[in-house]
Amino acid sequence: MQGNTTPAQATGPLKDIKVLELGSMLAGPFVGTMLADFGATVIKLEKPGKPDALREWPPHKEDIPLWWKSMARNKNLVTLDISRAEGREIVLKLLASTDIVIENFKPGTLERWGLGPTELSAQFPHIIWVRVSGYGQTGPLSQQGGYATIAEGFSGLASFSGFPQMGPAVSAFPLGDYLAGIFGAFGALAAFHHRTRTGEGQVVDVSLFEPLFRIVESVALRYDQTNQKKPLLGNQMEEDVPRNVYRTVDSSHVAVSCGSQRIFENLLAAMNRPDLVHDPRYATMTLRVKNRDAIDKEVADWIAMRTLNDVLQAFETHGVVAGPIMDIEAIFNNAHYAARQAISSVPDPDLGLLRMPAPVPKLSATPGDIRWTGKKMGADNEEIFSQLAGLEPDHLTHLRKIGVI
Repeated sequence: MQGNTTPAQATGPLKDIKVLELGSMLAGPFVGTMLADFGATVIKLEKPGKPDALREWPPHKEDIPLWWKSMARNKNLVTLDISRAEGREIVLKLLASTDIVIENFKPGTLERWGLGPTELSAQFPHIIWVRVSGYGQTGPLSQQGGYATIAEGFSGLASFSGFPQMGPAVSAFPLGDYLAGIFGAFGALAAFHHRTRTGEGQVVDVSLFEPLFRIVESVALRYDQTNQKKPLLGNQMEEDVPRNVYRTVDSSHVAVSCGSQRIFENLLAAMNRPDLVHDPRYATMTLRVKNRDAIDKEVADWIAMRTLNDVLQAFETHGVVAGPIMDIEAIFNNAHYAARQAISSVPDPDLGLLRMPAPVPKLSATPGDIRWTGKKMGADNEEIFSQLAGLEPDHLTHLRKIGVI
């Protein structure tokens, strides 16, 4: 909450951790959001007169940035130009009480401002530096800019995503940014655990492409051992047949995945096709992979003659692993989402009650929570700079006039 309402105090398991978030947009800030959701005190810096570019990204309601309301939730927002000497002095004061620094500038930017971890390691040996960039802090491509879309291509993921007749495809959402944010948060906490035993901080180097590459491990192992590449199969999966998204007679869609012989036989029972149980083409997963188009057509034709509700009822009765393709309207009205409390309702001073994804994962004893939504630029300047940096009101007024805060 904001405005005249006092924000709720953090109760999560990370409430003793203090974070300074630099940079902008998605990957670096999502590290901060993950930590803040579980109680960390996160101070986010924006450059005066140059707001985080995510504020400008759609969707908006009138002039209010909606994406920002979730990405900047639970964060204390200040404006500070750290590229100037006066701003650097203030950052150094804030670093004295900081456990984790998050930044996603182009490699070398912090060093140019005299704020790199190597330069400051003697003064602040306890700090954990989470550095998120397109290609990492080292290597021949380290100085190139990067976005999630490019990372999907570079990671190899796009090479087997998409349909054969259309070629490679990338996600319609910045998947790479969010995945890098999760890996960055994990790295930060791993480093923090190390620090509790040794007192030593360290650098957590996260690129956008490596988290994506990490999750396609089977593709790497296959190429290493067989020299084979994973083909483009659309919504099918090479290792799991039948597996696809199928259209129903009422123009809905259902996803089906038969990852085992038992589930496949359950599918045939739901379709009332006992004749296919003993079909030699489908006796094993290896054989089904070889005859994927034939069995996929059998499933597609059966589903195409039935409504989504009829299909789902038959699959549930027979233990088939399947589910509807849900759009956001269906999600907001879904009983399971409600039971899981997967959508949080949070008061916002600009928009009233906002519904957004709840913190993940769910902890039984110390769950995460959303204490307030993303605020306006510099909303916490006075409190942070006076209490944590020790700046007097007159000095704040001067810094404001010269554009440092």
